[in-house]
Amino acid sequence: MSFIVVVGSSNTDMVITAPRIPAPGETILGGSFMVVPGGKGANQAVAAARLGAAVTFVARIGTDLFGDEALNQYAEDGINTQYIVRDCKAPSGIAMIMVDEKGENAISVASGANMHLTPADVDCAASVITTADVVVLQLEVPYETVQHTAAKAGRAGVPVILDPAPARKLGAELLQHVDYLTPNEVEAELLTGIQVIDDTTADQAAHRLLDAGVGTVIITLGPRGAWWATEKDSGLIPAEKVTAVDTTGAGDAFNGGLAVAIAEQWTLEKAIRFAGCTGALSVTELGAQSSLPVKAAVEALLN
Repeated sequence: MSFIVVVGSSNTDMVITAPRIPAPGETILGGSFMVVPGGKGANQAVAAARLGAAVTFVARIGTDLFGDEALNQYAEDGINTQYIVRDCKAPSGIAMIMVDEKGENAISVASGANMHLTPADVDCAASVITTADVVVLQLEVPYETVQHTAAKAGRAGVPVILDPAPARKLGAELLQHVDYLTPNEVEAELLTGIQVIDDTTADQAAHRLLDAGVGTVIITLGPRGAWWATEKDSGLIPAEKVTAVDTTGAGDAFNGGLAVAIAEQWTLEKAIRFAGCTGALSVTELGAQSSLPVKAAVEALLN
């Protein structure tokens, strides 16, 4: 069994469906409402666990009802919660999500305890970070904590996957420790200044990130698939065709799937196909964690 450590955010998602996402100042009567566990880090941890990996999650949550419910959910998915810190001064993170009838979403996040995750918290989990098959990171916790984790894993020879979301500029001191960078088109443009509109611009953006020190770049392109690039080669992995109900968490599902495949030492192209199938299945149901598939379902779509 592969061993994956995820360091990142835990949120509770409050999701409203509506015919379309309202414009500023506009009120729209919505449809269904649901409260589901979320957060990019938590989504990726749950995704990897449902795909059969042994997962440890390093995070901060509040000493509130949302935090209690999150811990219960992680336990149900078999995730090791030993290194989740309960913060008595900050509430658990919350995300408000609007989903339209095409499955597109708009999200606003109140980070709460997530922004109190410190390098010292990471050091407490050093024994698992330095012995993992893969470490997964995102940017919903403090940048210095992400950088500290990547450096710690990198020095131990542990592969690092970084999902650079929410989008922001990244320094060379972080990128040099990233083995797999997985931006979407918007994030790739912010990181490189190159607007990704086709295979050529995707390749240009990817190689600019390779030049910055990243080992492998995988730019997710939504329904088109994913463009991957290494120093030796590059190419497009087409997406599986599915009917999207809710795209919330699709990128997290992709990264969870990628982590499992990399930990199991699959070839890069097969790993990306597996990650793409994980993401594709996740958009066929409402919610982030509630829509994450099990390994048998992903393998059935893959094959």
